[in-house]
Amino acid sequence: MKFAYFTHMPWPEGTSPKQVLDETTEQVQYAESLGYYSAWLAEHHFTRYSIGSSSLIVATHIAARTSTIRLGTAVLVSPLHNPLRLAEDTATLDVLSGGRLDVGFGRGTFGYEYGGFGVDPDESQERFRESMAVVQGLWTTPGFTHHGKHFDVDNVNLVPTVIQQPHPPVYIAASRSQSTLDFAVSTGHTLCIAVVQDTEDSLDLCSRFVEESAQAGFNVPKSRIPFFRYIHVAETEEEALRNTLERLNWVADIMQWRNFFRSGSEVYQRMEDWRRGRSELPVSYEYLAENRAIIGTPDQCVARIEQLREQGIEYFGCNFDFGGMEHAKVLKSMKLFADEVMPQLA
Repeated sequence: MKFAYFTHMPWPEGTSPKQVLDETTEQVQYAESLGYYSAWLAEHHFTRYSIGSSSLIVATHIAARTSTIRLGTAVLVSPLHNPLRLAEDTATLDVLSGGRLDVGFGRGTFGYEYGGFGVDPDESQERFRESMAVVQGLWTTPGFTHHGKHFDVDNVNLVPTVIQQPHPPVYIAASRSQSTLDFAVSTGHTLCIAVVQDTEDSLDLCSRFVEESAQAGFNVPKSRIPFFRYIHVAETEEEALRNTLERLNWVADIMQWRNFFRSGSEVYQRMEDWRRGRSELPVSYEYLAENRAIIGTPDQCVARIEQLREQGIEYFGCNFDFGGMEHAKVLKSMKLFADEVMPQLA
């Protein structure tokens, strides 16, 4: 199996953006030293859920401080960007990293992220497809021209050109949208699975993708799909519960809280004030721990990941730093995973 590090770069109250970004950088450097294959960074906007608003800049910063670990975007929300700028920035990162870039694209989710950019969410699917076509065209075609509904490009030469040929590996995030799954299948790109969907549903999505990919003649195997889960490894089951209870509940709370905003966001409000006034609870810790996370001792984690491998998952991504987990606990969990879980599954 291949193992990846993943982070949303969460920003709970009481922490600073610099602290979050510094710790993220250190965690990726540590992942490289421990033998993780890749590190993936999320993109979100206007929220404490993730400060990855400029994930390519963060990845470039990390590229300068690492040498072997691959760097992925999970995902770039391409409908919110000028695709020429995306093509230039990704190509520059591919060059600076020595060809270590993996590019995940997705449509994103929350309305206020689209609203902040003045982009109509109802256009997200068509903007997603067109922006990806422009980025890939610029990566691969001298004098690229495109005249579409949302973007016009006339005889443009990308500078710099990408190192990886014909272009960096491309992944497409899909969850509940059949149209996005159909697009991933039709382009021959690989699916990637986010932590926000239950494991059972995610495995079903993987199976449908592989079947449809074979029917389309691309035959992308399930083993190539990065499959991300929240994960925490501790020496005892009790310690794992103690370390994760508050942090996983923070994830559930902010995901519920964000749904109440159509404009603005929760950044300058207090979560505790909202918690006291809400009329219903989010999904429980127990539900998330069972359906979107792997939490426990090394042997318990091995057993659950082995169940995924039996269903064809060979590329497993670990979201260690969820909900603002204490940095020292993240590093300890990463090391336990590398020392006592990875050798049993590699």
